[in-house]
Amino acid sequence: MAVLKVKFTKTRRDKLAQILWILNWVSVVSGIILFSLGLFLKIEIKKRNEVMAKGDINSVPNMLISVGVIACIINFLGGKICYDCSDANKFSRWKLVMLPYIVCTFCFTFCILVGALMCYTMRNELEESLYLGLRDAIKFYKDTDIPGRCFLKKTVDLLQIGFQCCGNNGFRDWFEIQWVSPRYLNMASKEVLDRLKSNVDGKFLVDGVPFSCCNPSSPRPCIQYQLTNNSAHYNYDFLTEELNIWVKGCREALLDHYTAIMRSIGIAALLIWWFEVSLIKMVWVRFIRDFLLSRMGSNYGVTHEKCLGI
Repeated sequence: MAVLKVKFTKTRRDKLAQILWILNWVSVVSGIILFSLGLFLKIEIKKRNEVMAKGDINSVPNMLISVGVIACIINFLGGKICYDCSDANKFSRWKLVMLPYIVCTFCFTFCILVGALMCYTMRNELEESLYLGLRDAIKFYKDTDIPGRCFLKKTVDLLQIGFQCCGNNGFRDWFEIQWVSPRYLNMASKEVLDRLKSNVDGKFLVDGVPFSCCNPSSPRPCIQYQLTNNSAHYNYDFLTEELNIWVKGCREALLDHYTAIMRSIGIAALLIWWFEVSLIKMVWVRFIRDFLLSRMGSNYGVTHEKCLGI
């Protein structure tokens, strides 16, 4: 391998230290961005916490928040070290922590990569959490008089209106549960009693959906009851008519919403990881190598052998 004698002067070292000081502060900003993205994702998940089953879905935002805080601390420390490198006396006090610091920087950089990849592997856990949470929320939709469940009707209605969806997998989910509270059923009505008796579990099941499933863009007044009964409505065919209710299930709608967020966060985290690896860590390790080699000779203006291509 070709070898060339290179002179590493104090001026060059000071200039390199200034560049690394700036890059470390850029990394501090990157850490703040990671922290903010993790906090944003955590807030978005908490907004729909009522329709999600308890699980490990907070692992990704917690990971990003933790890595963001660690990034700020490590890079702030790196900036301080670079600032002191211009003075050999000040830098001498950092000698003992240099190796642990370099190890920590590579470990935390690896954690950024893990956090970015977790954004793309969280979909299955999120889908299961949404399925179970929405199933229970729809099941307790009618329990407006029961403490701890009375808020679910409003939650589900606002969800279906906001995300333009209906049911868990689709509008047919409402056919399988009693979503009308017994408080509003006329027990003196023969139709109500016959419907209750016709069900094995004694539930009031109808082929209808709540008002929040209605699509306001439809030119026809919303048909939310007897959806499968063609004779109940004029000029209506259940099999061919485009229903004026939302067809898309809320699980799919929410999953698409969170997947888009996590995909964007994952891309941002990968870019930050690439920046940390390609710009800061590689230059920092080279600076430490050159500086330590220069310290093996005289104080400043020493020459040492440097391999080309390194």
